Amino acid sequence: MKKSLVIVESPAKCRTLLKFLGKGYDVTSSMGHLIDLPSSGMGVDIENNFKPKYVVIPSRKKILSDLKKKAKGKAVIYLATDPDREGEAISWHLMRELVAPGKKGMRVEFHEITKSAIEAAFKSPRDIDINKVNAQQARRILDRVVGYSLSPLLWEKVGRGLSAGRVQSVALRLIVEREDEINAFKAKEYWEIEAELAKLKSPSRFIAKLAQIEGKKPRIDSKEAADELVSILEKRDFVVSGLKEQKKLRRPSAPYITSTMQQEAFNKLRFSASRTMRVAQQLYEGLDLGEEGSTGLITYMRTDSTRVAKEAQAQAIGYITKSFGKEYICKNPPKPKASKQKTQEAHEAIRPTSVYNSPDKIKKYLAPDQFKLYELIWRRFLQSFMAQAAFKIKTVDIIAEDKAKKDKKYLFRVSGSELAFDGFLRLNDNAESDDKINIPALTVGELLELMKLLPSQHFTKPPARFSDASLVKELEEKGIGRPSTYAPIIYTIVQRHYVERRNGYYYPTEVGIVVTRLLVKHFPDILNVSFTAGMEDELDKVEEGVMEWPDVLKDFYEPFAKDLSQAHVKMEDMKQQKTPTDYKCDLCGKSMLFRWSRRGTFLGCSGFPKCKNSKPAKRTEDGKIELIEAEGTDEICDKCNKPMVVKYSRRGRFLSCSDYPTCKNAKPFSTKVACPQPGCNGKLLERYSTRGPFYGCSNYPDCRFTSRKLPEQAPPAEPPKKD
Repeated sequence: MKKSLVIVESPAKCRTLLKFLGKGYDVTSSMGHLIDLPSSGMGVDIENNFKPKYVVIPSRKKILSDLKKKAKGKAVIYLATDPDREGEAISWHLMRELVAPGKKGMRVEFHEITKSAIEAAFKSPRDIDINKVNAQQARRILDRVVGYSLSPLLWEKVGRGLSAGRVQSVALRLIVEREDEINAFKAKEYWEIEAELAKLKSPSRFIAKLAQIEGKKPRIDSKEAADELVSILEKRDFVVSGLKEQKKLRRPSAPYITSTMQQEAFNKLRFSASRTMRVAQQLYEGLDLGEEGSTGLITYMRTDSTRVAKEAQAQAIGYITKSFGKEYICKNPPKPKASKQKTQEAHEAIRPTSVYNSPDKIKKYLAPDQFKLYELIWRRFLQSFMAQAAFKIKTVDIIAEDKAKKDKKYLFRVSGSELAFDGFLRLNDNAESDDKINIPALTVGELLELMKLLPSQHFTKPPARFSDASLVKELEEKGIGRPSTYAPIIYTIVQRHYVERRNGYYYPTEVGIVVTRLLVKHFPDILNVSFTAGMEDELDKVEEGVMEWPDVLKDFYEPFAKDLSQAHVKMEDMKQQKTPTDYKCDLCGKSMLFRWSRRGTFLGCSGFPKCKNSKPAKRTEDGKIELIEAEGTDEICDKCNKPMVVKYSRRGRFLSCSDYPTCKNAKPFSTKVACPQPGCNGKLLERYSTRGPFYGCSNYPDCRFTSRKLPEQAPPAEPPKKD
């Protein structure tokens, strides 16, 4: 009997599928895309209805050749790539390459790698969804046209090696504009006044805050105003004017979708979006659970629907009932949030494939990152079917009154809470609650003793810089990109050195700011947030079969081509900007010019190319040009014995000899943190790879310790803005 061939994207899925499919199947991997637009040119015939020219990716030719050999003589070829547009396009390309006329090729789709899901998928195979393929083609062609049109323009006007993308450039714009808001922000002073109060002849004290003046929120904008208020309040009687007790319910959140998982993983685990998706992919594809073998632990992680299958709901309710009791079951679960794409209603929320694989039960089989993310997903899913938490909220209103004048315009307020029923919070390591304030038993009309007044000065704060969590949330809310694109968008702008990630927050680089300014000025539609969101909606309509993909491209390209033609003529040529300065070259004595490169601004000798002396420089907010002084260190150059200084490249900081260019010695920046490997006396150095920065031991290759963050040092909060 002939076997059937099953092709998946990732080799990690192969062993998991084989466990369920049995001897009648061979399972192999395509390793992702095999066919794409060429890297050597645009590969799109714009004049011929945007016809794409697909080629086999050179590095994947052998994989395709091997797949063709494996496909020979097979009864059926099942294409089991990921259940999204990109996966559908991969299957479409493979179908055209591997399934000869008269042969049978089928598409199978599953959203979790479990026995029941796999069996159901293979019982009901389908044809390729050409609408989904066309939506992916349209996105790919759009991005290729934009990238291959704007990148040469940036090379011409700014510097070689730069690039631009349709969606990434809009995300970069959000970061740049947030930085503009921060720089333009002017802090405003305001004061708050609290009163430390006590029952008469009682040691119990509590703090109440001035909440209203004549029925309105107080506005105290100076120390003088605060002092004046304090002098008035000191002479008043503080009397309880109102007592209120109420029950407050807190509903659990829905199971994760892609964006909320990425946000929570950053907020709770400090995972970047790309790190979160990489770990989630591993959990989805399957991990070895000892005797149970390779097992898929979560459902597909690219989704924007909170729908949960009935079987999974029943399993969750059964687990909650057995573990905590019936009172912990949610009686009126919220209706699931529908996917933005009608064609994606088959997608579920991200959930564990079996709630009985509790994190503690399988912890020994998981890497630390896998365990942390799985625990978040497992806990969030179960909580979504648990009862609401209930709190008793006690609020006391206190009037600072002047009996002589019958003046009661100053209202102080204090609130406290008590957890009455933990509900879904039962599953939290540290049960969440409101601030607990011990308020003594009080009665309306009771006179309180004023112990002291506590005025405090505050200043308004600028908006926070984007983190992975807040940027993903912003992209989702504004309709920029889709679940599968959030992580690649962020990864791309970091890799292009348009932004820097510092302590989890994104700072635009000088090159990122300049590129954004130029593109916004000359391509207002492409860089427009609502325009980009509208394009996403049109791609959804292509997938739904409502629009034809060439029409989407035509509507986009005509105004874009006009803007592109004008930009080649009107866009500022940053490379030619050379501003004279008062600085003199310390090598040849000629004047230094303030210039621009793709790595930022610098001072270059006017005698270039004979003299290639250059120094980092910047333009200050008041328009002055000043040198960026190299940061000194206590390190000594091991070649010339002169001090080493800190310098920066597009990848980050490093140590360089202060006598550069006479001495060109350079080495990685040392954190001075000891390597945690037992028996190693090395220090951790900042190093860089294609996947980003990491820390490696100075004793490499004898010690191969690496880490994405400094051991036992959690990323601190965003540093305060410098004046």
